[in-house]
Amino acid sequence: MSGGEPVREIKIRLNGQPKSVPATTTLAGLLEALGKDPRTVAIERNGDIVRRAAFAQTEIAAGDALEVVQFVQGG
Repeated sequence: MSGGEPVREIKIRLNGQPKSVPATTTLAGLLEALGKDPRTVAIERNGDIVRRAAFAQTEIAAGDALEVVQFVQGG
């Protein structure tokens, strides 16, 4: 991008709620923005589980439906 251009945002659904994110956001970037540790979540993208090793390479696309599930430990 050249200087001063606004960041284009795309619309997605995150855990059933509408959300806008920058167009080049990866799953890893989304987790960072949400303050989530990638080691403690699972992500489903459009009905498919995404392998944790692919979070950094998987760009979010407009219209994606994402479910981020936090693992909870307890007994």
